[in-house]
Amino acid sequence: MPKLDFRSPRLFVDAPLAAGAGIALDRDQTNYLGNVLRLAAGATVLVFNGRDGEWQATLAGRKRPDRAEIVSRTREQDHLPDLHYVFAPLKHARLDYMVQKAVEMGAAALVPVTTRFTQASRVNVERMRANVIEAAEQCGILSLASVCDPEPLERWLGSRDGQRLLVFCDEDAPTADPAKALTQAGTAAPGIDVLIGPEGGFAEEERTLLLKQPRIVRLALGPRILRADTAAVAALAVVQTALGDWRQPDAR
Repeated sequence: MPKLDFRSPRLFVDAPLAAGAGIALDRDQTNYLGNVLRLAAGATVLVFNGRDGEWQATLAGRKRPDRAEIVSRTREQDHLPDLHYVFAPLKHARLDYMVQKAVEMGAAALVPVTTRFTQASRVNVERMRANVIEAAEQCGILSLASVCDPEPLERWLGSRDGQRLLVFCDEDAPTADPAKALTQAGTAAPGIDVLIGPEGGFAEEERTLLLKQPRIVRLALGPRILRADTAAVAALAVVQTALGDWRQPDAR
């Protein structure tokens, strides 16, 4: 496993990265580097764009750093496991937390779906994308999870690839060993969708529709009822342990 540099600031830049390139920093980055971190021209940072790996860069600028001069690559680009986190949106800070933790746990796509008992009436997709970037910057992540526009659960079920494994986290499922249930499901699926519902639970017609999916594992996440943001971490941890890249830690 490559040793990560957690001391150098990491910045996401939406530009091609190559040795010798100069990247203009936006106002927020300039303010963060100059006024918060008190860095000046000549300081070293790490930059990534989700496509070209991670690069060491030197800050440049007169009053405050406003440009990054790319020096050398520190890590090659990696790829996230084909793991989609599908969820009923929450409100405000709890949604921020859930997005950040899903990114940290290795989700490749964040898919908000509305259900009958979904509490949040509006979803700020741009805020979700900002949280994806922030989590990636802080945790040494190179690949950025995609963020989908919200859609009704029924529509999402009708359009998803039925060959993907659907991990349906259902508080009404019989309490059993979730890791064992996933292991028995096998790993031949082309991808995994992990579904967490709203805190009001799924309506019966939604549960009936879900259980008709061709490849499905219905799980209870232990003997306790979890809040939705806690369930996100628990479910993704179980899936990554049983079927995901936690079994291959050197793949990073």
